[in-house]
Amino acid sequence: MMLPLWPTELLVDGVGCGLLNRSPRVRSLITRLTDLEARWPTALVKPSPRARLSERGEEPTATKAGGVVGQEAELRCVEQDLRDGAQARLVSFSMRLGLAKRAYEHDPATARKLRDLAQDQAEEALTELRHVVRGIHPPILTDRRLAGAVRALAASSGLDVTADTGHLETGPRAPAGVEAAAYFTVAEALTNTAKHSGSGRASAQLTRVAAGLTVTVSDKGHGGADETTGSGLPGMRRRVAALDGTVRLTSPTGGPTVIEAGLPCGW
Repeated sequence: MMLPLWPTELLVDGVGCGLLNRSPRVRSLITRLTDLEARWPTALVKPSPRARLSERGEEPTATKAGGVVGQEAELRCVEQDLRDGAQARLVSFSMRLGLAKRAYEHDPATARKLRDLAQDQAEEALTELRHVVRGIHPPILTDRRLAGAVRALAASSGLDVTADTGHLETGPRAPAGVEAAAYFTVAEALTNTAKHSGSGRASAQLTRVAAGLTVTVSDKGHGGADETTGSGLPGMRRRVAALDGTVRLTSPTGGPTVIEAGLPCGW
């Protein structure tokens, strides 16, 4: 496009600069036209402001949709646990207690055995209920804050875990949903380390930052973590994404594996 202008530039600017001692004029015009020509492909390919705004609007919608799907799946799991676990044991408890009442007058020995079995069923139902409650919001978060809960996870993981909870022992607490997401992120990451990494050591670090909370769990195992197998890592992503957070997984073959979750919140 600029090629036909060069002879004109040589004639006009050559004479103007060489004989009349003027500054080049055509050359500056060519430079501006060249810049404009270079911007045309970018302008054609670059999405419009309206398209960029639409993309930004769709991203939170997709994130929230994924969070809703994850929450629905978790609710179905809770329902399944209640139906197959605690509910079944409570039904058995009620039946045994009813049999014990009917046998009490004519067969006290059998009634006592049925009573003892019913008591065992009741205790097992309570254990099942505690398990379900921990899956929704671990009570240890209420009792020991996030820092204490993560240290308890580290101690019970069966691994040699270095837990660095920073200054989370004191000061303001993150919202309950953020603390639960951080807790389950550490729990899932340590479970994966114990099952798949081939390493007996790991580290968990929680850092309070201006924009929220950062959770980092790493190990020096053989790496190669695959998100397509199992539901642990995708479930972790859905739980964090529901809070507009992010999860980054780095796991090259040979290790190390690092999971970093960013959870936005105000302090």
